[in-house]
Amino acid sequence: MPKFAFFQGQILPFEQAKVSVMTHALNYGTGCFEGIRAYWNADEGQLYILKMREHYQRFMRNWHLLCIELDYTIEEMEKWTVELLRREGYNQDTYIRPLAYKSSLVIGVRLHDLQDDLAIFAEPFGKYIEKEEGASVCVSSWRRISDTAIPPRGKITGAYVNSAFVKTEAILNGFDEAIVLNQDGHVSEGSAENLFIVREGVLITPPVSANILEGITRAVVIQLARDEMGLKTIERHIDRTELYVADEAFFCGTGVQVAAIASVDHRPVGTGRLGPVVHQLRDLYFAAVRGELPRYRCWLTPIYNK
Repeated sequence: MPKFAFFQGQILPFEQAKVSVMTHALNYGTGCFEGIRAYWNADEGQLYILKMREHYQRFMRNWHLLCIELDYTIEEMEKWTVELLRREGYNQDTYIRPLAYKSSLVIGVRLHDLQDDLAIFAEPFGKYIEKEEGASVCVSSWRRISDTAIPPRGKITGAYVNSAFVKTEAILNGFDEAIVLNQDGHVSEGSAENLFIVREGVLITPPVSANILEGITRAVVIQLARDEMGLKTIERHIDRTELYVADEAFFCGTGVQVAAIASVDHRPVGTGRLGPVVHQLRDLYFAAVRGELPRYRCWLTPIYNK
């Protein structure tokens, strides 16, 4: 449990960061959030935030979708995040959750003419999927929400009911995770993760027009594959049956990090075990985010003064 939270303009004891049951965002899902990872480097005794600037840039773009107006700058949110983590004193991998939301105490569904607020908290966080080296996955019977309904790129709190339907269906049916199709029947993403397949040494991932999140970890994976492994990434629509004939497949995202897919709908993907491409990508990712690869130190923000 966190000890502190940034709430209503200041860092407070966590138990004081509370909202009313009448809060508009609680009743109508009128908020948006970010997920940011910080990684612990035990040898250096340092906690590194990954791509903090890019996350807050996306966060600000997304709150504009909801007509949220806040006076905080990116620099101010970065400052409060660093200070929050210093006060927490974490020495393990950590998940940071900024939340912009409609805080008015009113009944009535709308986005305009409401008060907006910002909260940030962080807590230790390890694996999102337990079987990161080979998850059992199904294709969900639910479909991904559309940009013309609730924009998936916006990380809108109410939209994640769609993800909850997808995830719970998978778990109750004995799988570790699910893949969801868009309204056109093409592969979109996981319940809350971007997705890649590997075919003949090429990475393939759905385009942003497939109602996916414009993932920051997705961009990291594409760069690592290109610069460190010499692999090309193609963004195009993926048919469901391509999942069954892929050489390898994997999820990526802030929460899930890089997680291999061992099977889809009880069909093994490739050998049904962690493949060489995903294996190398996972190693590169974790080395980069912990500050072990000097050329990617620019991605990282250190927390503790050394």
